[in-house]
Amino acid sequence: MKKIIIVGGGIAGLSAGVYAAQSGFDVTILEQHSIPGGFCTSWKRNGYLFEGGLHWLTGSSAQQPLNKVWRELGAIDDNTKIFTRDPFLIYDHHGQQAKLYRDVEKLRAHLCEISPEDKKEINKFCNDIKKFSKVTMPLTDIKGVKVKEKSRPKLSSLLSMLPVLAKFSKYSKITAAEYAARFKNPVIRGLVGDMLDEYYPALFMFMSFGVFTSGDGGFLEGGSLKMTQNIANRFKSLGGKIQHNIKVEQVLIENGKTVGVLVGGEKMQADSVIVTTDTAVAIDRLFAAPLNESWTDKMRALKPKSMVSTFVCLGVEADLSDMPEVTNYFLDKPLTYAGKEHNVFGYEHYATYESFAPKGCTAVTVTFMGDTYDFWKTHKENGTYEDEKKKLADTVIEILTEKLPQIKDKVAVVDVATPLTYERYCGSYHGGWMTKVGKGEKMESYPSKSETVKGLYFAGYRLTPPGGLPVAAETGRKAAQHLCKDTNTVFQGKI
Repeated sequence: MKKIIIVGGGIAGLSAGVYAAQSGFDVTILEQHSIPGGFCTSWKRNGYLFEGGLHWLTGSSAQQPLNKVWRELGAIDDNTKIFTRDPFLIYDHHGQQAKLYRDVEKLRAHLCEISPEDKKEINKFCNDIKKFSKVTMPLTDIKGVKVKEKSRPKLSSLLSMLPVLAKFSKYSKITAAEYAARFKNPVIRGLVGDMLDEYYPALFMFMSFGVFTSGDGGFLEGGSLKMTQNIANRFKSLGGKIQHNIKVEQVLIENGKTVGVLVGGEKMQADSVIVTTDTAVAIDRLFAAPLNESWTDKMRALKPKSMVSTFVCLGVEADLSDMPEVTNYFLDKPLTYAGKEHNVFGYEHYATYESFAPKGCTAVTVTFMGDTYDFWKTHKENGTYEDEKKKLADTVIEILTEKLPQIKDKVAVVDVATPLTYERYCGSYHGGWMTKVGKGEKMESYPSKSETVKGLYFAGYRLTPPGGLPVAAETGRKAAQHLCKDTNTVFQGKI
């Protein structure tokens, strides 16, 4: 039985591990953190569970092709509770609210009621969302691999996506904020334009709205922690092994072929290695000499294009279950953080989910998008890191108390996760968890198999920008298929 080592135990590593084990390989995952999951993570503090990864899961609906992957991985099954909140989010502008309903016709009527003068633009907007709701992530097999069961997209699914293909190019050339400027009403502009980072093109806003209105994009009970535990359990049930708190120093290559990895100065032998950590970092850090192939320079250029976030997590001794779960507020006075002004402030609470907080209490998360790595790095080096985290948390609590007076003096737990936190646990560039793709930029995919080194494969969010959980799972599957093809093994032939 051929021995496979997977570097990294995030969703991509777990996916590659499950599929390789299902195909009959002896698989070991080496993970530098004490738990699996990578960026799909949550953590506990004094009785509160804070969500730091999963916010919605594409493929949670049984109608989506990707649902088959999540079931094969063990992430979900028939007993998994999946919540599809409606409205998905609320945008509040000076007390006037716009709600993102999952039913497109309900959304259309709601927005027209708010702003009759925008009716023409609202109709175009909702009609395009309907088209994007037909977009699915196809499940296919790589060319030439032997499979136990073939995966191919249904012709009906491909035909249903044809009307939206022209919209991809159109909406990739403007940002969501630029698109939102078409609306006269500021509340609708905020709902449309402020959901994603200002850097992102309108295409991703439409794709996200399309997911929600298709009935997909649910949240799993237990969140990231439960989801990754489910996959890890499936992997172990197949005979796979996970070693935690292990940092791989180098992928070892002899005569143009992988022979294992270096850990703590000692060699761990393997017939093949699948690297699932940040590929843009790995191609320089994990090899005796930087890996140079036809695609690696382009990959290196992606490093600074990283989606980075800061999470302010609060444990509140108040029941917020009667409040909307996600609300974005327009601020009269902008919040300044790391030298940047934020005009929109949003929170997400988990009062309706069991095990996220003690009875009668609520876990709340406020997320700030943007690469503030250098800001935090400077404060870490000069000894003011904890002071700055407290300053940010105090500001968040002050603003949140204005919006939710019932939490006044009831914040019992405060925890701030910065880009340095994610860098420490995941090893990605600046703690980034997705690749930024700006307006007009090409979304180029990268190979799952090395061109120059036999037995070397890659998986993870960098390979198909912008990334996310679906990409992590799909690239892990693809790496396992390349492994099977190269070893003349039937993919999933052992289950």
